[in-house]
This record gives sequence, structure tokens and C-alpha cells, in this order.
Amino acid sequence: MIKQFIDKLMGKSPKSNKPHFGRRTEVPASVHGIDPNLVDERAVNVVRTLQQAGFEAYIVGGAVRDLLLGLRPKDFDVATDATPEQVKGLFRRAFIIGRRFRIVHVVYGRGRDNEVIEVSTFRAHLDNAAAEQVKGNERTSKSELAGMKHAVDSTGRVLRDNVWGPQDEDATRRDFTVNALYYDPESQLVVDYHGGIQDSKKRVLRMIGDPVARYREDPVRIIRAVRFAAKLGPLGFKLEAKTAKPLAASTALLADVPQSRLFDEMLKLLQTGHALASIAQLKNLGLATGIYPLLDVVVERVDSAFVQVALADTDRRVGEGKPVAPSFLLACVLWADVREGWAKRLARKDHPYPALQDAIDEVFDARIGDVSGRGKLAADMREIWMMQPRFEKRVGSTPFGLVEQPRFRAGFDFLRLRADISEVDERLADWWQEFSMASDSEREDLVQAAKAEQASQTPKPRVRRAPRPEGDAAPRASAGQGETINAAPPSDAGDEGAVKKRRRRRRKPGSASDAAGSSE
Repeated sequence: MIKQFIDKLMGKSPKSNKPHFGRRTEVPASVHGIDPNLVDERAVNVVRTLQQAGFEAYIVGGAVRDLLLGLRPKDFDVATDATPEQVKGLFRRAFIIGRRFRIVHVVYGRGRDNEVIEVSTFRAHLDNAAAEQVKGNERTSKSELAGMKHAVDSTGRVLRDNVWGPQDEDATRRDFTVNALYYDPESQLVVDYHGGIQDSKKRVLRMIGDPVARYREDPVRIIRAVRFAAKLGPLGFKLEAKTAKPLAASTALLADVPQSRLFDEMLKLLQTGHALASIAQLKNLGLATGIYPLLDVVVERVDSAFVQVALADTDRRVGEGKPVAPSFLLACVLWADVREGWAKRLARKDHPYPALQDAIDEVFDARIGDVSGRGKLAADMREIWMMQPRFEKRVGSTPFGLVEQPRFRAGFDFLRLRADISEVDERLADWWQEFSMASDSEREDLVQAAKAEQASQTPKPRVRRAPRPEGDAAPRASAGQGETINAAPPSDAGDEGAVKKRRRRRRKPGSASDAAGSSE
């Protein structure tokens, strides 16, 4: 106050600390060229419902960016000035989620066909220096954070951001300019505050505001920068130099981010169809290590044949609209550890299956740790690995039971990738593929064929006979089961040259055959 009074007396105008919220620019369809046919009708319905209730509502974020590029977005988010409670009251199936950012999931459909439209409320852009500060993190300060709307930790990382504000402030608190665009499907206007459309045309990924401060507010933006650079790189996008420069130096901030959130962000890097490109970006930006331990392993092993084909296969499946599971990809990444531990135990003459189970447990303890969803994740990975030796058994009832397992397809796909790099015989994978699609009678034929093949490849055991005394003649087989009676043929030689007869096998005393044999 005193400084302001002295500045006023001396004619100095006080500097405003208020951030620049940009200038609202409305861009018509004739300029932005968005094709309305690429917009999901359910997202349009959410916007229309909110607008008819008297609220502002727009499709926002990456969906608008993709629409400007002529791409069909996979996900649609909506931003509105309605509070989460007001949004929830307008839809039959709507759920408020989140603590750090409270948002609403509006759900359409059920099962695999369900679609979630994420609705967020315009947030105010507040000075983090004025926010309530806690000493710990989300876990250690959980009770303290319960009643707070805007809170940061000691490093300035935002732990709560639930203060509502106008649209221009909401745009300023978003990360990249190309993600801070608002599209109204009713009027077909795009609202731009920070030159996002211009940056989209220039193919530039630019952080809104000071990148160092923005990474400090939310260190996960470091990973998002990598992901967007990987996804949009094929379209010519590059990170602005000022945005890219602080990335490597800011990775230390990730140490305070919950492990479960880092795990989820790692999966987004690897399972959104740009896994190989994301790893290339991590290397180019000096982020090959230090983001998350398990991600370090992926980057380290990306050049190995098995991990390479697994990542490429994941990218292909996403591109074809097929589902991917984190358990499968992580099972591929960590298979080398499991296989090595298994081999060591087998060398100690451990039983194969317990040896494999022990090797898996060791890998879980060393690599996975306590992450969100470990229970199901671990169960699925374990099942994929434990199936591998069972694929070697193609006779008896094993194939019929294995093909009915819920995770058979994942286990088989894992086997197929192993065959692709010649870790197992490709004919084995071909047999299981044919077996999985065959009828019951055809499966019986395949099992019989496998049995015959196995028999032909198994060398017959050599029958070792006891050495005959010198001069003994060839044996003559008797009719007795498993017995051989060697009798000497008549000889022209004298008594000295005669070959003695081999005594019959002894029989139990007192039997009828004993009496018959005594005359010999």
C-alpha cells in the first residue's frame, strides 16, 4: 500500500499483474472449414441441451483441433458455464467425477457401444500465489483439501482447481493454443482467444503463457507435450522452441505427481496409436529417462525385436479401431525379464510351472509396483504368460480346455508375436490359429494330426540286449509275454565245442511249470 501511494505521488502507474486473457475472435464456417458431418451427434445433443436450458456450451479442446485438420475425433469434450450440479440435472445418465477438477460424464449407450461426453465448467484463472497452500500432496493432505476449491502444494503444483469463471479465463488456463478453441455446432462458429487457428495453420504447438510456470502448475503437461508432438508430427506439427526448451529440466517436478496418474499418462503415450512416434519424441527431447520407471524400460527396449513388433502391432490395432489392453503391451515389454528368471530356475532343476510363477512374482515386485489397477492388470498379465508353455501341448484334452479360456485370444496373440520374431516355431502359432477357428470334428482331426506328428518326431528307444556268451547263437523268441528263451542249435563239434544252453528264468517254487522245467 505504501509503495503504491509513493508511486502515485511520483506519477508512476502501477503495473498490473493480471494475465492477458486474449481477445475473443469469432471465426465463421467459411473461414475455418470444419465439416459438420465429422461431429458426433451425441456431442451435438449435449451442447444443444445445455443451450436450450439457457447456458453457454461449446465443443472444446482436441476435438476442435482435429476437426480443423479434417480428422474425425475419437473423443468429444464440452465446456459450459453451467456448474457440474446443473449439468448433471439436465441428463438422465450423468455422473460428477474427480476431485482436482470436477467434471461431468454424460453417458450414452451401454456396454461396448457406450459413449462418454466429458463436460467441464469454465474455470477462473487464479493467481496460484494467492491460492491456499498445503504442505503435502493429494494423499497426505486429503482431509485438508476436502473443503478447498483452489489449492497448491509447496512447489506450486495445482491440487484443486474448482473455481468457476468466464470463458476467456477458461481459455487462458488451458495448455496449448490449438487446444483452446471452442466450436458451437449450432452456429458453426469457432471462438479463438490465443491464435489457435493461426498456430494450427502454421503447424505449431505453443504453450499459453510462460511454459516454465505452466509445467510447474501441472507437470503432466510435460507428457502431454510429448504425446501431441508424436500424434501431430506426421501432419507437420512441431513444438515451439520456447515450449520445448524447459521440458527436460522440468522432469524433476514429476516426482510429486501420484504414481497412478503417471501410469495412466504413460498408457496414453503407448496406446493412442502413436507409441513408436512417442518414444522417438522422448529421445529427441532428452526425456528418455526420468518420467516413469516402467516407461524407462519401454524406451530402453524399444529396439529389441519383441518390443518393437508389440508396439507396432498396438499402433496398427488402434489405427484399425480395434481394442488394445495395457496388460498385453506390458506383458510384451516385461517378457524378457520373465523368460530370464524362468530359465534360471529351470537350470536349478525347479519344476517348470512353479518356476514360471516365481519368475512372474519377481518381475511384478521389481517392475510393476503399486499402481492403479494392479489387481486386474497383474491377473491378465500372469494369465498371458502362464499360457505360453501350455501352447506346446497339442494332444489330449489340453487344447480343448485352453481355447475356452477368457484370455485365450490375448495369450494366442502373444504367441503369434513370439512366432513373428522366431522365438517359437511359426507352425505352432499356425496350428493354434486353425484350431481356434475349427469345428469340434475338425479340432479332433487337428489333435490327431499333432499326435502323429509328435510320434514321428520322437526317436524310438533302442532296446539293449544283454551280451551273449561267446559262440552263442541268435535267440529264438518264445510265446511268453516279455520273455526270450535262447536255445543253442545242434552242433557238429564235440562236447568241448558245444554251447551250453542258457537257463530259463526262474519261476516261483511249487508251481506246475517248475516241475516241467526241472527236466531241462
